[in-house]
Amino acid sequence: MKGDIRTNPSSSSIFVYNSRSMNNVSRSVEGRKGEEDEKLQHEKIRPYTRKWETSVMDTIDELNLISSRMSLGKSHGCDVQHDVPAVFFSNGGYTGNIYHEFNDGIIPLYITSQHFDKKVVFVILEYHNWWIMKYGDILSHLSDFPAIDFRGDNRTHCFPEAIVGLRIHDELAVDPALMEGHKSIVDFRNILDKAYWPRIRGLIQDEEREAQEKSREQVSSSPSLQASQQQYIKQQVQENPSTKPTLVILSRTGSRAITNENLLVQMAEEIGFRVEVLRPGRTTELAKIYRVLNASDVMIGVHGAAMTHFMFLKPGSVFIQVVPLGTIWAAETYYGEPARKLGLKYIGYEIQPRESSLYEVYDKNDPVLTDPASINNKGWEYTKKIYLDSQNVALDLRRFGKRLRRAYEYRVSESNMNLQHMQQ
Repeated sequence: MKGDIRTNPSSSSIFVYNSRSMNNVSRSVEGRKGEEDEKLQHEKIRPYTRKWETSVMDTIDELNLISSRMSLGKSHGCDVQHDVPAVFFSNGGYTGNIYHEFNDGIIPLYITSQHFDKKVVFVILEYHNWWIMKYGDILSHLSDFPAIDFRGDNRTHCFPEAIVGLRIHDELAVDPALMEGHKSIVDFRNILDKAYWPRIRGLIQDEEREAQEKSREQVSSSPSLQASQQQYIKQQVQENPSTKPTLVILSRTGSRAITNENLLVQMAEEIGFRVEVLRPGRTTELAKIYRVLNASDVMIGVHGAAMTHFMFLKPGSVFIQVVPLGTIWAAETYYGEPARKLGLKYIGYEIQPRESSLYEVYDKNDPVLTDPASINNKGWEYTKKIYLDSQNVALDLRRFGKRLRRAYEYRVSESNMNLQHMQQ
């Protein structure tokens, strides 16, 4: 929308005053009198991306889009005049789940706004302070202006242009054919890199200071010892100081946990990996997660929302997704295919019935084990209750080890090739 655009939070409305559109619409209401002459067009919209899901869309706050004659605007003048466009969207729905926060929110926000080159204001319905804190680093690379809480800010904000709602392409994807400048998901990941590296550098500097303080307490005043200690400190806090490929296991608790995770760690170390087990919580700072995964060569995790973090891996890294029973389609659709588009080497490890905790619960011939598709066809509630909420994984380490060795050989080969290019 372009024209004289004004917010009116008290009526959940956005008014649009545009003389040309007014003339076009007025012909369709010619002859009407009074209020109908002034309110020329009225539409309702729920500015959330998952239009195909009626159940969640019904929970989204509704906005009135009202095209009106200029005279009506005298009743609510501008309190804040902006000279850049606005993008209106909702943070309701599935916000609170990291997959949906990226898939339904952050990536569509990038798709919708990136062509404004940060000269845009975000106006948010169902505004959450925690969301602003969590994604502030990214938002600062999409907009030069603070976001506005539509309901919490009762002032009338005026804009020359506005987009109401966000555009979505596919699962965790940016379609270059639909983007100005043919931007892709790799360009979006570059935004993440710019967003998080200042914070990561700050973390590294903090760690260096802490290590130096400890060293002063523990090391003698000998200059030679201090010099060697400082070199040791730098090695400890630098990204990926080891020559070994780094493997990160995204650990789960509760459902879909790897019950023999300790043995997996042991096997990976024997293969030659430097292993780190990462247990991100709901409040874990994203920059800290990004730091670990960006410096890794391989990531392993069981299918679930946390697999969204594959976007923190560098293109060329390996992403191994453990696929429990009943989740093959979802694992491939939501994470496998998007990972390939990002340039990752993706390996989907589909477990066998004996690797599932459900093997100890159901008869060996039960469709839950032998025909998960038939169970999924009964509806989402069956999939969620049986395969997502009630299943853990005990990996067949001999079978899984073949994939892990393949990943190790791939990363070592890639590292050697990169080293050769650097030396040429």
